[in-house]
Amino acid sequence: MSRSKHFDAIVIGSGPGGEGAAMGLTKAGLNVAIIEKESSVGGGCTHWGTIPSKALRHAVSRIIEFNSNPLFCCNNTSLHSTFSNILGHAKTVIDKQTRLRQGFYDRNECTLLFGTARFVDANTLEVTKTDGTVDSYTADKFVIATGSRPYRPDDVDFSHPRIYDSDSILSLEHDPRHIIIYGAGVIGCEYASIFRGLDVKTDLINTRERLLAFLDNEMSDSLSYHFWNSGMMIRNDETYAKIEGTEDGVIIHLNSGKKMRADCLLYANGRTGNTDALNLPAVGLSADSRGQLKVDSNYQTEVDHVYAVGDVIGYPSLASAAYDQGRFVAQAITRGEADGKLIEDIPTGIYTIPEISSVGKTEQELTEAKVPYEVGRSSFKHLARAQIAGKDVGSLKILFHRETKEILGIHCFGERAAEIIHIGQAIMEQKGEANTIEYFVNTTFNYPTMAEAYRVAALNGLNRLF
Repeated sequence: MSRSKHFDAIVIGSGPGGEGAAMGLTKAGLNVAIIEKESSVGGGCTHWGTIPSKALRHAVSRIIEFNSNPLFCCNNTSLHSTFSNILGHAKTVIDKQTRLRQGFYDRNECTLLFGTARFVDANTLEVTKTDGTVDSYTADKFVIATGSRPYRPDDVDFSHPRIYDSDSILSLEHDPRHIIIYGAGVIGCEYASIFRGLDVKTDLINTRERLLAFLDNEMSDSLSYHFWNSGMMIRNDETYAKIEGTEDGVIIHLNSGKKMRADCLLYANGRTGNTDALNLPAVGLSADSRGQLKVDSNYQTEVDHVYAVGDVIGYPSLASAAYDQGRFVAQAITRGEADGKLIEDIPTGIYTIPEISSVGKTEQELTEAKVPYEVGRSSFKHLARAQIAGKDVGSLKILFHRETKEILGIHCFGERAAEIIHIGQAIMEQKGEANTIEYFVNTTFNYPTMAEAYRVAALNGLNRLF
């Protein structure tokens, strides 16, 4: 039986973008429903992306830390684990996150509807539940926050038991001795770190000239070096001609004529917006070839009463940014305009082993723009805290203007890089004279800490000025 209920606003998708929007709207006093097609809230971020991959990475990096610590490894004791074993750790984290997020909706009296949403007309949605029953709901405003999924080209057989994407890899049950990862973007590099850290022979196929080309060249080179040093094979500038699933593995045929074989393959090359099931034409919208929607500065689509946030609108496709976009869309709906907007310099955190994080401009960008910059560097191997922790791989680099001493970019490689970056980001976000490299010389840091890297790098950079 179909029943109809009216809401002030309906949010489709309960990932970070949907959650930010729903919380903002309910706190403003609107009657809000949020629709989730999976059996629990949190979206791709909680269930297949950010949370599980970082939980896996954490477990693997602790195993590496144990095995490289002279206190433990001298007794011929070494820790070994398999991908399927450490997945259990990721699942406990996912459960905690899901319970936490479910509580937000309950506390704020936001109606939670489970099922797949589909537009019927400009103000009506049908929600199909797992048992096949269909309910219809109407609303004045809609927020599309349906996220993205791994891109699956038609000529790759993802039903084969040895061919995975970054979602299905989380159901990997056999323990491969050798894996090919196709696509060396952020996801491909993070999984390459995880598998290599578990002592799985790893071949990484990069469709571009260098790893993570959007990074500062020095950071990209550092990652390549550490990957090679760990025994990983990287093939740059390669694309596949054919991916062939065999009885006990996979053979990939490259356009360059090379062939490679492994126990399994992870295809991690691109993502697509989840808009195909929404029946967008019914509301007067259409998505582009990547399933994404165009929005204005208020996150409003071409149809006035429909908004969109998160991966479904493309760049920057980060959980942190999506949550902020959700908050801004709630402002736009309740006040007519979004008060806030995303900061200009959004930090990137890449959870490889070791981690990479950066904010602001790269050396290449500054050179091209003919900005007279100088570089301040500190190497982790010289920091007492890093020596104590046995985490001496890595460095911090500050780029600053020669004349004004304004901080232009910060790039960090090594353990805890994604945390360390925020200290510099906080100073960079200050306006005028408050944003200069002098801050790091004139302040007193706790000792020993990783934050001290800023003082060392600042002194190093200022010593280069003449």
